[in-house]
Amino acid sequence: MADSKNNSNQVPDTGHVWDGIRELDNPCPRWWLNSLYLSGLIVVVYFILYPSLPLVNDSTKGLLGWTQIKEFKEDLAKVEAVRAPFENKLAEMSVEDILANQEMLNYAIGSSKVLFGENCAACHGTGGAPAESAGYPNLTDDDWLFGGEINEIMMSIAKGRSGTMPAHQNLLTTEEVDLLVQFVVDSSNGVENSAGLALYNAKGCVACHGADAKGVKAMGSANLTDKIWRFSGDEDQIRHTILHGVNDASDKETRVALMPQWSEKMAVIMEAIAYAIEDDEDPNDIDWDDELTGDEAERLTETEIKKLAVYVHQFGGGQ
Repeated sequence: MADSKNNSNQVPDTGHVWDGIRELDNPCPRWWLNSLYLSGLIVVVYFILYPSLPLVNDSTKGLLGWTQIKEFKEDLAKVEAVRAPFENKLAEMSVEDILANQEMLNYAIGSSKVLFGENCAACHGTGGAPAESAGYPNLTDDDWLFGGEINEIMMSIAKGRSGTMPAHQNLLTTEEVDLLVQFVVDSSNGVENSAGLALYNAKGCVACHGADAKGVKAMGSANLTDKIWRFSGDEDQIRHTILHGVNDASDKETRVALMPQWSEKMAVIMEAIAYAIEDDEDPNDIDWDDELTGDEAERLTETEIKKLAVYVHQFGGGQ
């Protein structure tokens, strides 16, 4: 409707008539036109001030030079500036020192949540406890195949783990498999099974799982006397593990249980230091030019692995 609210008979029309209704040619309301012109002006100002037009390999920069990436990097730099004193201090500390320093312990745990979520949670779950029977170790219990001390956890992260158990489907009769399954079930329940123990020893299971069936840490073999199951405590699943083994490349139905290596360099360093201490030598005398080739893979930094080791240790299962 026009501002003058002219009589419809005095306003020119478009010549269009529908069902007896004549379309008039009234001008748009002034407030509407002003809003339209203002919005156009805002668009022009935006094009001048901000990146707007895509080019072949880039875009127009705008007078302000602002971009979302630039703003993100500036904010990230502020966060890193706050973290820098803690990160620098953490890099110089051992994991034992971090556990003993409440301030640094709190920082390591707090700054590891995203790190764990990005690199570990896909297998171990967001809280360190994967779905039941998923086949991934539960980090919140006290069952550590390769040890739950802080340095052992750090080595597991740095080096990765790949335990093996040979498939026995061609080595055992059906009756022997049934007896071993029952022995494992009985052992987990604290029930003595003399016949099963005799077969356990005779078939060489003792070599990996130990005389007490509690596993051997150096080999990463499972403890058969507790009720903590990597895969499942169901009898059929125990039978499957005995028949097809774990990480046995010769068996297509074998269990796959692999943890990737996150820092080959750090694993080499830790092993070299451990060997030096074992031989009553000073780790400070190690010739790193001889130990390291220079091309060791590092998916995570030493500081990141320290923080993850501390974070995992605090789940409740660290020894």
